[in-house]
Amino acid sequence: MTDETRVNRDDPAPLLRRAAELATAFLRSLPERPVRVDEDIAGLRAALCGPLPEQGEDPITVIEALARDAEPGIVATAGPRYFGFVIGGGIPAAVAADWLTSAWDQNAALYVAGPAASVVEEAVGAWLIDLFGLPQASSYGLVTGGQMANFTCLAAARHAVLARDGWNVESDGLFGAPQIEVVISAEAHATLHAALQYLGLGRDRVHVVATDPQGRMRSDAFSAELAGIPRGAPLIVCLQAGNADSGAFDPLAEIIEHTRRRPGAWVHVDGAFGLWARASPQTAPLLEGVERADSWATDAHKWLNVPYDSGIAFVAQPAAHAAALSLPRAAYLHYATTARRDEVDWVPELSRRARGFAIYAALRTLGRAGVRAMVERACFVARRIAAGLAAAPDVEILNDVVLNQVLVRFKVPGGEAAAADAFTRGVIRGVQEEGTIWLAGTTWHDMAAMRISVSNWGTGREEADLAVDAILRAAGRARAALS
Repeated sequence: MTDETRVNRDDPAPLLRRAAELATAFLRSLPERPVRVDEDIAGLRAALCGPLPEQGEDPITVIEALARDAEPGIVATAGPRYFGFVIGGGIPAAVAADWLTSAWDQNAALYVAGPAASVVEEAVGAWLIDLFGLPQASSYGLVTGGQMANFTCLAAARHAVLARDGWNVESDGLFGAPQIEVVISAEAHATLHAALQYLGLGRDRVHVVATDPQGRMRSDAFSAELAGIPRGAPLIVCLQAGNADSGAFDPLAEIIEHTRRRPGAWVHVDGAFGLWARASPQTAPLLEGVERADSWATDAHKWLNVPYDSGIAFVAQPAAHAAALSLPRAAYLHYATTARRDEVDWVPELSRRARGFAIYAALRTLGRAGVRAMVERACFVARRIAAGLAAAPDVEILNDVVLNQVLVRFKVPGGEAAAADAFTRGVIRGVQEEGTIWLAGTTWHDMAAMRISVSNWGTGREEADLAVDAILRAAGRARAALS
């Protein structure tokens, strides 16, 4: 290896300082910068997708060019005026810890490869189990997001319900296995369907339970569906804590109680953002009975506001969790003793980022009171936005604002549904194009709707009022265009 081809080993301090300057400048710009981006994919490709250089370039030059050339395509999702999806920002302590995580570069799979990463995950797991009021003996795993948290939990569920019938799915696969019956809400999140797809259970081979006008699973419909499933059949019931559009919660206590009459049945709760409502006395009643489930999935990059990626899976039956996820033993790997924790036994990854450090920093910085305040502030902002819009003529709030989600629809003269759909979508486009805030649209019970999600740690009363003004301005422009 010649000096010309060897990786630069100079002092990294100037490069890291420059990267910190660029990152800090971006973070400081978030309160004022437009939330939208100009969708110039040709320009982005021209700037970023040239041929691979034959010779390496100066690292500081590369970082400066990356920051400059990527800038037009960076959406301000981390800022306080982004309401498009349930995406939190990054509280400063979590961002700083994430930088340290990259510098330390630990492979958080085996204790021997990073003891601190393993122990920090122990702390994070214990703190969150306590915060959410889950069974103290629950196991946990830090994964990429809600998708893999659902996958992890349902892998444990698949193991448990088949093991009860004497079938080892990890060894023998699904060929010839007893058929697993899966009950799911008509408004279950797509990640649950995807997890069932990945696990060979079939995303469409499920019992679908009807929902009420708020998107909650109907208890009567659940009972009717359950009655058609043979007693003794392996059974997994999937519930939702926080509808992705309305924020509504399935009747957890009632359905879990009903399911418990089927011995060996497994209840999983998708609480990607809704599980965080457990942190506040104001919203905790929405989760009554959730602790009686068998597994829970959530996401720390939502209401905890840590950088991507930070999903978390919890399982009340650690033996099933470990059996489903443990890596087949390889001779060259050094496994921990029972007094230490190998993270690879609880997640579907061997090479993995040390996700625990950012979550640890966030929880230790905020404390229980800080997490509670973030949840309550987001719910307050959602209610304030809903109230401000509802006070305007020809604006309809479609959901009960029980959490951080608001669904909005605009009425038009004559009341035709198709015209109202088109007008609502036009207002959404107008808001996005203006760039003061960013939000998205959805289809809610066959109606076009504006979808507002509030989850950023920096969003408060001022941003709520800015959002109302921006939405009503867009509606006013749309109405003027009709006349």
